[in-house]
Amino acid sequence: MRHVIVIGSGFAGLSAACNLAKSGYRVTVVEKNSGPGGRARKFHAEGFLFDMGPSWYWMPEVFESFFNRFGKKVSDYYDLKRLDPSYRVVYGKNDILDIPASVPELGKKLEALEPGSSVKLKKFLDEAQYKYEVGINELVYKPGLSLGEFADWKLLTGALKLDVFNDMSSHVRKFFKHPKIVQLMEFPVLFLGEKPENTPALYSLMNYADIALGTWYPDGGMHKIVEGMVQLAKELGVSIQYNQNVERIEVADNLVKGVVVDGTLLKADIVVAGADYHHVEQHLLPKAYRRYDEEYWDKRKMAPSSLLFYLGINKRVPNLLHHNLFFDESFKEHAKEIYDHPRWPEKPLFYASAPSKSDPAVAPEGCENLFLLIPVAPGLEDNEEIREKYYHLLMDRLEAHTGENIRDHVIYKRSYAHADFIGDYNAYKGNAYGLANTLMQTAILKPSLKNKKLSNLYYTGQLTVPGPGVPPSLISGIVVTDVVKKEYPLKSHEAVI
Repeated sequence: MRHVIVIGSGFAGLSAACNLAKSGYRVTVVEKNSGPGGRARKFHAEGFLFDMGPSWYWMPEVFESFFNRFGKKVSDYYDLKRLDPSYRVVYGKNDILDIPASVPELGKKLEALEPGSSVKLKKFLDEAQYKYEVGINELVYKPGLSLGEFADWKLLTGALKLDVFNDMSSHVRKFFKHPKIVQLMEFPVLFLGEKPENTPALYSLMNYADIALGTWYPDGGMHKIVEGMVQLAKELGVSIQYNQNVERIEVADNLVKGVVVDGTLLKADIVVAGADYHHVEQHLLPKAYRRYDEEYWDKRKMAPSSLLFYLGINKRVPNLLHHNLFFDESFKEHAKEIYDHPRWPEKPLFYASAPSKSDPAVAPEGCENLFLLIPVAPGLEDNEEIREKYYHLLMDRLEAHTGENIRDHVIYKRSYAHADFIGDYNAYKGNAYGLANTLMQTAILKPSLKNKKLSNLYYTGQLTVPGPGVPPSLISGIVVTDVVKKEYPLKSHEAVI
């Protein structure tokens, strides 16, 4: 039996583990933290249940497709509901736009802002749908190991329609002029790692995912996805070991022999690293076997980090939906402070999630669960004084918007930023979202999922193909499995029965 060790139990690691086990490999997952999920872990405090990371459930068919590979359905593991409204955008005091789940209803709302925009919305989404269908169903499943993968007639003939060489900012402005609509259409790329003017218009596929496919929520929180994947992994015979911090990858005779945990070698025929790519390469591997050097990594364009606050409130907070985007400050200036001149922002945009609006299980009766997020540049100084400054800045704006005193009713508070991302996930420069999706960091231009010097070491997750986000991470685990199966096929007597 060929034994595969997967480092990390985030979405990509669990996806790889499940797919490898289904293919007949014996699989062990080693996880440095006390529970599964990576950035999508959860924790309980004072009767509140907090999802630690991802909170948006987009592209539901990617999750359904994942479980279908094993003869399962999403509903076998968690209940899913579509949010309507999908989310709220706060543009200023008494100036909000609730985004309905219905495209025609959204068209009516946009028409009130800019006559003719409902027709333009349909055309915009038709183009975005084509990009989504090609991008999510075809491009993201390419391992990015050679240019030949893209010598496909449909991809070549459709290259112009994919808008790879046009930028998102210009593309949006071809359809819409009103600043509120422009900002609404540009917001999904804010977390991709670049400003809209430097992001390929291919990523308008995110608008199709947002507007047409909708925003969903798994009852019990986003960690329910992780719990479902862990249950599936165990059904497939995967062994998951927690509190197992990998100290180094053991190499001999130009092959990986296993990983060292607490001074003990765990032997493996193949290793798939779902942990931070930079950490694995620069800290776990002997220098002679690293594909990239520190200079290479320093030149990579990273997606943002985040300053997060998990808050338990002992009363309900009005004027919030499950998802709320505060665009009451300059999008352009905040983007500059993330991407052009990295520094702590002066007047940040922020996101507020109140899952207790949809799910009474995440907060005690009569209480509110709040999750606040500011996207910020990676690699910044992070200390308690800075965190407190931004906590009060956000609370000032939240209290002004809701008309409520919130601070005096906070009975639980936890912050999380760069230092925590580094401590918990070995995240390069404390990033939260991985590698930026720029044109020069797409497909074969991303860090490779395969180590060039060690034939049995592979990578998966947000720093390699296809990129950051929960659905791409799920797909990353599938892509790396396909490469492993091709390069290390099992003989009939090796497969796990």
